[in-house]
Amino acid sequence: MIWNEPNNKSHWDPDLDPDWSIYADTVIRAGASIHAINPAITRVLGGMSPIDPLWVNRLRGHGALDAVDVVAVHGFPLDWNLWSIHAWPDKIAEIEAAVPDKPVWVTEVGVGSFGAEEVQVFGVKRTAELLIGRVPQIFWYSLFDLPQEWGATTRHREAEGSSYYRHFYMGLIRADGTPKPGLEEYAKVAGEMGLMQWFHYQDPRLDDAVAWMKRLGTRKLRTGLSWADSFRPNARDWFDRQMDALADFDVTVTFCFTPEHLGVQPHHTSPARDPQQFADFCAEMIDRYAPASPATMEVARGAPLAANG
Repeated sequence: MIWNEPNNKSHWDPDLDPDWSIYADTVIRAGASIHAINPAITRVLGGMSPIDPLWVNRLRGHGALDAVDVVAVHGFPLDWNLWSIHAWPDKIAEIEAAVPDKPVWVTEVGVGSFGAEEVQVFGVKRTAELLIGRVPQIFWYSLFDLPQEWGATTRHREAEGSSYYRHFYMGLIRADGTPKPGLEEYAKVAGEMGLMQWFHYQDPRLDDAVAWMKRLGTRKLRTGLSWADSFRPNARDWFDRQMDALADFDVTVTFCFTPEHLGVQPHHTSPARDPQQFADFCAEMIDRYAPASPATMEVARGAPLAANG
């Protein structure tokens, strides 16, 4: 996946890229670089939040949709969105109408327990009813609560009031490691609805996450590899450990977060001064963790694929 929520100010600065032309260029370059390394990789447009067909059409005008295979959406109707949870089919249909030639994935959907844990139980159940069978891929956000001492990646943090503090209650497992009632409801659909879980640099929860997902029967996971983190000491060692731990799952990886020294402004939401540098990072990660097989490259070059004897 090429970035996370690029139409959300908490993840991409619209003051620096008001028409998303730099983001579109970033997508085009990253999509081409990923395809060059492994043509079999499914390239996903960064999951949009809010769900906005006009934004999708703007990216089409910039040529970005030609560089991806899937369009993705994120939705949190009981926490942040201004629409009912029951409107999920309508929201999917809006994007399908804007992009009839590409599948639509729901790469983040969640309901927090900020108000009451019973609300999350309802949210898991109703989301499964509405989305399983409606879209090809669904990722529930998230397995773990975000510890409050880590802070949440938002633009205005505590000034956002309860909207900010909801970020710390989105998990199915509390920050102290104990399960919420929603986990039992999720377990009923774990084989059909994946999980979205960010792992921070040197995240101590990685092994516990793997154990929980195997116990639940989760098959698909969405996570991230941070371009900004790639400049930390021993970053490749951490990336290797993370991806090795997740090897038993079908993983959708999100590439995002600008290193401060490479941004138009020194912030992780800034567009890169040179988007090709982000594309090169994507290519490096694909080559490291999902390289093409010889057969895939032969097909990409137009050579006939030999039958196995």
